[in-house]
Amino acid sequence: MSAFEHISVMREEVVHYMAPRDGEVYVDGTLGGAGYSLALLAQARCRVYGIDRDPQAIAHAQTLHDGLISVRGRFGDVRELVPGPVNGFMLDLGVSSVQIDTPERGFSFRFDGPLDMRMNPDEQTETAADIVNTYDEKPLADLIYKYGEERKSRHIAAAIVKKRAESRFETTFQLAELIRQVVKVSPKDKLDPSTRTFQALRIAVNDELGELERALQASLYILKPGGRLVVVSFHSLEDSIVKAFLREQSGQMPAASRYAPVGVNENRVRLFDAPDKKAVFPSEAEARRNPRARSARLRWAVRTDVPVDDLKI
Repeated sequence: MSAFEHISVMREEVVHYMAPRDGEVYVDGTLGGAGYSLALLAQARCRVYGIDRDPQAIAHAQTLHDGLISVRGRFGDVRELVPGPVNGFMLDLGVSSVQIDTPERGFSFRFDGPLDMRMNPDEQTETAADIVNTYDEKPLADLIYKYGEERKSRHIAAAIVKKRAESRFETTFQLAELIRQVVKVSPKDKLDPSTRTFQALRIAVNDELGELERALQASLYILKPGGRLVVVSFHSLEDSIVKAFLREQSGQMPAASRYAPVGVNENRVRLFDAPDKKAVFPSEAEARRNPRARSARLRWAVRTDVPVDDLKI
């Protein structure tokens, strides 16, 4: 069994909507365990660039398939990382099972480990411990509410500030135990009280929503006419960004937006065709087989032949 084995959610659906063909080039922006990449390579004699900032994922992928080219970096920088244009760009958002289940990565409240949460632990960037130990109470509460959609964010932030005056938060268990004291839930509630706060910290540490916005904007430039964008998301914050982007770029929204190059929506130019207006969800069988698939939703679109001026992203 591989050290970076990960069950790719909605893999069959991703391959179906990506529709790989011989000789074409695709980008897997969230390589992880390479499930999507290998599925494409099994369907067609194509080439796949797999991007990931996690060194474990890159090391795992390098010997998997001759057609898989692993690239270390952030998927928001896809234009700089991959020679374009390409025929497809796919994203599986969030965190991988391997990262969640590795205690020393600090992503999960289920295991005791350092309060880290960086997808690339080699980066000299802010950790979850840095956030909970240094942010003032109001910005901390705002972060937990915005990215975790946690209604008790003010109470949690106040408790964190009070507790850290006695000693720093260093581990996942320290933080999770405090949150469970603040957020009381029914025994029937299947969601751990720490879930939303841990999600918020992870999103903030890795700038996940900013990465998504940059990647969506980049898709306008890297995809050939007829090239496909396929995105699998796992919570409403991600899905709202993807949904709004596709609505705007497929001409369904007349108002200008920060995602659109100047003048696009004023003229209702369609840079994408979005055949399915609603999200695609995993099958009941997959949801039963893999509980982590239950919150997944897929959106896809096809790049039109309308050119876009080379603007800064």
